[in-house]
Amino acid sequence: MRQRKISAKASDDDENIEKFTTTNCLPKNSSPSLKKIFILCLVIRMISSLLVQTYFNPDEHWQALEVAHLITFGYGHLTWEWKKGIRTYLHPVLFAALYKVLAFFRLDTPWFMTRAPRLLQSLFSAIGDLYFYKFSQVLFGNHVAKWALFAQLLNWFMFFCITRTLANSMETILTLVSLYYWPSFRRPSRSASSGSRKWALAAAALACAIRPTSAITWVYVALLELYLTSDKLKFVLFEAVPIGGLVLGLTSLLDHLMYGSWVLVPLNFLKFNFLSSGGDYYGTHAWHWYITQGFAAMLFTFVPFSISGIIMSKQWKLFGLIAWVLGIYSLIGHKEFRFVLPVLPIALMFAGYTLANMRGSDPPERKMKENLGSSINCFSKVQMSVFFLLVTNLPMALYMSMVHQRGTEDVMNYLSVEAVNNKVESILFLMPCHATPYYSTLHRNLPMRFLDCTPSEEKGFLDESDQFLMDPVGFVTEYAKNWSLPSHIVLFDSQEKPLKEMLVSHNFHEIKRFFHAHFKVDREIQASVVVYAYQGK
Repeated sequence: MRQRKISAKASDDDENIEKFTTTNCLPKNSSPSLKKIFILCLVIRMISSLLVQTYFNPDEHWQALEVAHLITFGYGHLTWEWKKGIRTYLHPVLFAALYKVLAFFRLDTPWFMTRAPRLLQSLFSAIGDLYFYKFSQVLFGNHVAKWALFAQLLNWFMFFCITRTLANSMETILTLVSLYYWPSFRRPSRSASSGSRKWALAAAALACAIRPTSAITWVYVALLELYLTSDKLKFVLFEAVPIGGLVLGLTSLLDHLMYGSWVLVPLNFLKFNFLSSGGDYYGTHAWHWYITQGFAAMLFTFVPFSISGIIMSKQWKLFGLIAWVLGIYSLIGHKEFRFVLPVLPIALMFAGYTLANMRGSDPPERKMKENLGSSINCFSKVQMSVFFLLVTNLPMALYMSMVHQRGTEDVMNYLSVEAVNNKVESILFLMPCHATPYYSTLHRNLPMRFLDCTPSEEKGFLDESDQFLMDPVGFVTEYAKNWSLPSHIVLFDSQEKPLKEMLVSHNFHEIKRFFHAHFKVDREIQASVVVYAYQGK
């Protein structure tokens, strides 16, 4: 009887310990269903897509939505890249299909035209998040996968960028899908299925078709696979070449249909960006920019957690991929945050590894003896880390998504509504080229004019955008001699100051002003965007 009481007491103690340890700061080890994970990611990405109201990079509009709008509605603007054949139609046709659906159901209103593409992108992003979770699960188990997903969803730059309609966002998603299937990154005990490498190659080929520079990532992965696999000949001749050739052939057929002639986009892209350094036309950075500024800013306060996770996990192959991509891109003069977006999730996975292993370094016997003390210490350590990451990343994500550089988006949303009400006849943009969305947001076939900035092989050549910024008054004075008088003029406040007197003399008066930014990015501060309207004589 006494023994039963002791056993019962021990059982109760075990139950209490179990309750305590499963309700402490660490998530349970049981794996949530993938369906629940996907729904969670989709909801968060949809919220993100609705909160993003700022202008980040022209390519989001000019290389995706503007092209899709032209395909669907018959009017829009193709930038110089399309005339040189260095862009594929594979990415824009996704949004062209969306526009077709909106037009069919008569939903091509200002709200849907601006929000629907990012909502569609949020669906793609959620798929990427799901594969990110599955990849983390394969490498490190359920526990780390949950924390890795936490890092992925919380990181300010992923929140800010992944639901934008950039080709880089789609490249990142396809990279995550492909990495999940690659056998070379899996542990021997978690070997991939026989067909997984083919899926990995297909996703990688699509990523390269959308962004030819994605080949930088896949050269490393392919060399690693060649080194580790025993069936090298099969991998090259019967998998990589046929799958890569098929994807290249299909995208070339699509581009032939859209361009009207045979265009080999990857070759043209390589010639312009690497062989002729055409990308340098848009500015260059120091070789160390990604390490000291770019990628570090993207990771933000996750930096120490990522570094710790790399060291603790000893996943050197995966770390090698990050180092390879950052190293190769560092050799290229023109640098942008979005270029290294595909390896940001990998760094965040390492951060998740650190968070998941803040408790667990002590042996089980010691944990049992010091259960209460160690659990409290663990709780405070993890809670403090989570709190630190929340208070640094959430404000940053919201500020960059909803405040910084929102004026150029707001002005086009305003003009699109005015155009619906027949209050706009034509628009002149006196600002740096591609500073606002265009027909894809206005969604009215009205005359519009922006300052050209097509690259030139002539040394010392100044495009219209440069000429205007150097001498706004002189440029507009000369331009006004032969202009077709617009009904509206859009410009930044920094250029408005020297031009205000001239605009008033031509009977243009301010009708609307939109906040844009608190601080400058690459030029003088552009605090607001101003709309002037022609009032008549």
